[in-house]
Amino acid sequence: MSKGSCSWSLGWLITWCVGFVIFGVIGGLVDAWSKEGHIFTCTIAQGLLKEEAAESVRRLLPEYVDGDLSALCVWPDQVRHWYKYRWSSPLHFIDTPDQACNFDYQRDCHDEQGVKDMCVAGAIRNFTTQLSHYSPSSSSDPPYNMTEALLFLAHFMGDIHQPMHVGFTSDEGGNTIDLRWFTHKSNLHHVWDREIILTAAKDYYDNDINLLQQAILQNLTHGIWTEDVESWKECDDHEQPSCVNRYGAESINLACEWGYKNVEAGETLTDDYFNSRLPIVMKRIAQGGVRLAATLNRIFGDSNQ
Repeated sequence: MSKGSCSWSLGWLITWCVGFVIFGVIGGLVDAWSKEGHIFTCTIAQGLLKEEAAESVRRLLPEYVDGDLSALCVWPDQVRHWYKYRWSSPLHFIDTPDQACNFDYQRDCHDEQGVKDMCVAGAIRNFTTQLSHYSPSSSSDPPYNMTEALLFLAHFMGDIHQPMHVGFTSDEGGNTIDLRWFTHKSNLHHVWDREIILTAAKDYYDNDINLLQQAILQNLTHGIWTEDVESWKECDDHEQPSCVNRYGAESINLACEWGYKNVEAGETLTDDYFNSRLPIVMKRIAQGGVRLAATLNRIFGDSNQ
């Protein structure tokens, strides 16, 4: 197998990827939570890591980011259209049957060619499995690129919590529903990816993204979600460190109840839509961060024992 090539096996969905990690990326097409949303998710997660997991993450990150996971959380979006990584493009989302408003892994987790496990839920399972082979004390080369596995897992945990990433097949999760966001052109998917976040920063936080991030953190530690955090961490899948079926089901339910509801192509979305959906966006970012931390704590807690 040549460097940079990948193949996907079924079952545990192990991706055999061999190659150099390419981090020198500027720009790129962002098709998931905005860069801000992913940075928020990874920042929240890193602050909740236990000692063993925090040390493992630090070891796996390249030196130039100085241990900051959030600095590379957008990397999978930046490389998804590169030839070397184009295999990863279907892994950022799940297409569900129109109007079904539920997620069934066996039915929904596949790419356009019908290849099973090629969706964001399958990707999370895959990269958690890869990271479970990490052993900092081992002198032999790991079977996978552990740095890439970490970055993909961190990013995809954000993606699966964005409701429109588990949307309807015919409109590509709202991407083909063109509309206006206040005064400019957009589409329903992008509204949830970035428009709501940036409008919140402008209207309520003096265009300071850091203040918005602090507000989310405050709601986690001493606010409206504090008593919910432990339940967010729970996972009843004893074979996996994460509960992708739960996360996917939550997102499609929210997409139906809050994303698609009362939205028509060509209309203009303004304050009513923004103010009612903003709490959903902020909560999903927070949940993604809490669950990423819980997953990494499970993985690296075991690997360091």
